[in-house]
Amino acid sequence: MENIISLKNIVVNFDNEQILKCINLDIKDKEFVTLLGPSGCGKTTTLRIIGGFLTPDSGDVMLEGKRINDLPPHKRDVNTVFQRYALFPHLNVYDNIAFGLRVKKLPEKEIQKRVGEMLEMVNLMGYEKRSVNRLSGGQQQRVAIARALVNRPKILLLDEPLGALDLKLRKDMQTELRKIQQALELTFVYVTHDQEEALTMSDTVVVMNNGTIQQIGSPTDIYNEPINAFVADFIGESNIVNGKMPEDCLVEFAGKQFKCVDKGFSPDETVDVVVRPEDVKIIPASEAKLTGIVESVVFKGVHYEMIVDSVDHKWMIHSTKYEPEGTMIGMTFDPYDIHIMKKLKED
Repeated sequence: MENIISLKNIVVNFDNEQILKCINLDIKDKEFVTLLGPSGCGKTTTLRIIGGFLTPDSGDVMLEGKRINDLPPHKRDVNTVFQRYALFPHLNVYDNIAFGLRVKKLPEKEIQKRVGEMLEMVNLMGYEKRSVNRLSGGQQQRVAIARALVNRPKILLLDEPLGALDLKLRKDMQTELRKIQQALELTFVYVTHDQEEALTMSDTVVVMNNGTIQQIGSPTDIYNEPINAFVADFIGESNIVNGKMPEDCLVEFAGKQFKCVDKGFSPDETVDVVVRPEDVKIIPASEAKLTGIVESVVFKGVHYEMIVDSVDHKWMIHSTKYEPEGTMIGMTFDPYDIHIMKKLKED
């Protein structure tokens, strides 16, 4: 697939503060890309740059190989769905969806055809004459998506569009959005701070922090092979401890040495050691290098979440095996479940 959008060395400053710091990002045609990160990391600013609502202080925005920095939003083949859907309250469902087509002065017969296709796509057939004020939050969101898609843009930008919905509806809409994207074969660029949402929906996840891109990869790569401690901690729960690498494939932490699969570190280089809670195995304390006391146990439905106090770190463990509070347990890890990260450099 070819790149449809490329951001090259994008810098954005607000009030003498650098919001985006030399962002470089390629987005492929027909790809579902999610910009993920905490509040204030620059993900919405990046989306606004693509949409044309903001001009970068330096760098280039490329659409299909052409520089579009100075092209206004209405002349870009891009539409946006915001968290607040901005529907026209005085128009019914049909007229809200048809609005952009009427601005373009398309024939009414063509408008009817396209609006009908969109109503079917978002499962709102029969709602044409209903006031948008009488719709649920999920239905209003579907109207906003249909209104954005009816113009047949090449790229749809979505800025936390599910944020106002309750948990069940949000999960349902995640599935619906992914189906729509795949059915229409469009490029979706999606902004969220919800890690599960990003992992569920995306072809590619772009993890951002402090105006920089930390890592780009598939959901599997981002989760299983985080590039640093920030990504590991932000994408799901993680145990992160200080360690050092005496040699390749050998890491030392909590006063013990463990085999791992990571290479390329200097002898005795200080590192961050990351182990996911589900990868910590409980064994008898007498058989373990690392032991601890179970401090708390919470049943999570499919597993128990335990906090275990050990040496100078409290470990989180997700296990189907129950261990009561106050029990001394042993912990072990397979070499491939120990992820070694270079220490993050401070700005």
